[in-house]
Amino acid sequence: MNDIARALGASRTLWELADRRADLTPGRPVLIQDDGPDHRTLTFGELRERAERVAAGLYGMGVRPGTVVAWQLPTRIETALLTFALARLGAVQSPVIPFYRERETGFALRESKAEFFAVPGVWRGFDHTEMARRLGAKGVFEAYDDLPDGDPAVLPAPPAEGTSVRWIYWTSGTTSDPKGVLHTDRSLIAGGSCLAHALRPTDGDVGSIAFPYAHIGGPDYTVMLLLYGFPAVMFEQFALPDALAGYRGHGVTIAGGSTAFYSMFLAEQRKQPGKKVIPTLRLLAGGGAPKPPEVYHAVVREMGVQLTHGYGMTEVPMITMGAPDDTPEMLATTEGRPPEGMEIRVVDGEVRLRGEAVCRGYLDPGQTSEAFDADGFLRTGDLGHLTGSGHLVLTGRLKDVIIRKGENISAKEIEDLLHRHPAVGDVAVIGLPDAERGERVCAVIEPAAQPPGAGELTLAAVTSYLRAEGLSVHKLPEQLEVMDALPRNDTLRKVLKYKLRERYSGTVE
Repeated sequence: MNDIARALGASRTLWELADRRADLTPGRPVLIQDDGPDHRTLTFGELRERAERVAAGLYGMGVRPGTVVAWQLPTRIETALLTFALARLGAVQSPVIPFYRERETGFALRESKAEFFAVPGVWRGFDHTEMARRLGAKGVFEAYDDLPDGDPAVLPAPPAEGTSVRWIYWTSGTTSDPKGVLHTDRSLIAGGSCLAHALRPTDGDVGSIAFPYAHIGGPDYTVMLLLYGFPAVMFEQFALPDALAGYRGHGVTIAGGSTAFYSMFLAEQRKQPGKKVIPTLRLLAGGGAPKPPEVYHAVVREMGVQLTHGYGMTEVPMITMGAPDDTPEMLATTEGRPPEGMEIRVVDGEVRLRGEAVCRGYLDPGQTSEAFDADGFLRTGDLGHLTGSGHLVLTGRLKDVIIRKGENISAKEIEDLLHRHPAVGDVAVIGLPDAERGERVCAVIEPAAQPPGAGELTLAAVTSYLRAEGLSVHKLPEQLEVMDALPRNDTLRKVLKYKLRERYSGTVE
């Protein structure tokens, strides 16, 4: 991290960080909105100036320091302006993923006790304003093209400290019930600093935000832009191949999101082997979901770019990250190293965390007390170990350990092997209740596109392949399910294993 970025990273609040960056490079772009043939650009100076006017408009509506404001908005410049306006006021923000509907949105509004709710109106054919009214939301206002506006002279002084809880994020839906995660400005700045430290961007880079800005990755990425003074292209609707024109036209150098994004870029690359799908791209980076080693090797081999994958969660936006100068083996098989200030402790195989980027806990005090151990380390529920070089290797989830006849089986080990099979597009391995064995191993496969005449995926073919790969006999799947598309969440496209367990728990061999 360079000296300027390190100094900016010491900012007490997100508003102070934005203010200091605007002083340094007011005319440089920070956000570029890709709207197909047209685009809009926001500079660092305009971010500060316009966010203050929006803050004044919100102040006129009754938003004060500590007021809880929920927002359910797409990845747009206006969304970023609203978040920085709320940061300027010192309000408490509760971002809600725009794909969520009554159940999740209503839960977030009730639990956060939101006093205002910003929505996009009718977006992608769905009327968010009408849903908000059905839910009885308070202070509903639309914030898509038009934002509140006012004279900044009315504003009180900006918040002076960044250690109060001012963010309520919601776990992203890989379990059936979301949890309200409490963050501070400082924890988000620390998370973004971790990401920036690992990726080592320059002010000549062009990033991309193709995931929901309401995800914890939104502030994570924006902090990196503020620290290093480079822009990112925002994609309100990400779909390939349509979005490729935006990546190419704006000269994106850093792209990614999660493993699902890597696979989508690879699929496009394979349509024209040997011709770079994004000529300016030098780095794919992301996290939030496991990365099979084969995906790393395929990206480097076929796309001709580096891939650095990391480990993060809503509770801790950035924990470890692969670095561009790590060896290929490290990048393929580990999640990278923790940055300065992130402590990792492995207890009985479980990864535990302590540091400034760790959340303050949950809205539910009972969940908070269960999540932290006596030394203040967050229990992640992830299994792993540290290598001699300090790199973290994840081996699965506590709940993904399948106990068959008393023997522990890692779902991830089987998944990594099946990802190498040419007929497998994606796979999830789960444990299902079994009266005789306690649990049985079930592999649920999303098939890859296959040429006509390719063999059908069968349980016998899958187990034969795994035997040849050296998997122990007691770990072989005893049930195979094939589905056109695995169920995923709407943020980083994580597979929803709880839905698979619900669907197949009643099936028999």
